[in-house]
Amino acid sequence: MKKGFLIGNLCILIAEIFWGVNVSVTKALIPEWMTAYGIIIVRLVGGAILMWLASLFVKNSKIIKGDWIKLILGGAIGLFLFIFLFILSLKYGNPIDISIIMTLPPMFVILIGVIFQHQRPYWVEYLGVVVSFIGAAIVILDGGKGHSGSNNLLGDILAILSTICYAFYLVILVGPTRTYKPITMLKWVFLFAAIPALVLIPFATHQPIFHTREAVPWIEIAFILFCVTFIAYFLVEPAIKYIGSELVSIYQYLLPVFATVSAVLMGLAHLKWLQIVAMVIIVAGMVLTNVGKKHRKKEIGSTPESASQSSQTPDEKVQTQMQMTAQTQTQSK
Repeated sequence: MKKGFLIGNLCILIAEIFWGVNVSVTKALIPEWMTAYGIIIVRLVGGAILMWLASLFVKNSKIIKGDWIKLILGGAIGLFLFIFLFILSLKYGNPIDISIIMTLPPMFVILIGVIFQHQRPYWVEYLGVVVSFIGAAIVILDGGKGHSGSNNLLGDILAILSTICYAFYLVILVGPTRTYKPITMLKWVFLFAAIPALVLIPFATHQPIFHTREAVPWIEIAFILFCVTFIAYFLVEPAIKYIGSELVSIYQYLLPVFATVSAVLMGLAHLKWLQIVAMVIIVAGMVLTNVGKKHRKKEIGSTPESASQSSQTPDEKVQTQMQMTAQTQTQSK
């Protein structure tokens, strides 16, 4: 049991390091070595190829007819737009600011549930949403004062939009996540994300990386493709198995830490005290949200009706959404 707990924590920690460092590595590549469009194509088209190759070595389930529209929308809108907007945000913005904003998708998942699915979160969850948005507002309002991005405010806005797309991805793929193995679902989602990415090829014909013999940019591209886009997905699976989706989801709030450390070490940004304050406020919002979720789970679990209809409870939907958060991090997620 202790060995499994250690393995689970180690797996999600490694994945989180990959996602955090990815923010800085992508920022380092744009625009000196690659354009934003070039990196988008590498991640989505390259990711689709790797997913399909991996699917050749496992048994794949047949997709139910009613799930195709979810996979198409999840890939074309959720994954493609998420990656597209996320990478564009790094083109213009401060990598530390972007990494802080990328902790917000769970908040948008809750809001989508309230607006479109008529869920009723506990009041502490609402408080957590408000607190987290205050932290994000601090980042955005301070965006124009930084010096490590060409247009920090635009970068922050694009990052917010990308987190909304990611939240949409999590919500619309809740059902398929319960039904299919990760590789079965991911190969189709990446395929439907890669198709619109192909449209960007005419705008990505000039890539400076093809005219250099330096090894560093090629190592960075390999890291983004294999570690961030491919390996991290599969590290999440044993993590969820051994330590549970709730603990796995909490690890995502370490992303700004790893992104900040890597950005400072790579000389891409300088840490400001206001960024630390914003990071603390957003994490506090996440903690409040988790406290409210656990309270609501306790209340739902105490009712006889919930025991007989557990597959339909709002809390299970929230828990599955948290599992999706752990399984499909952009970009950064």
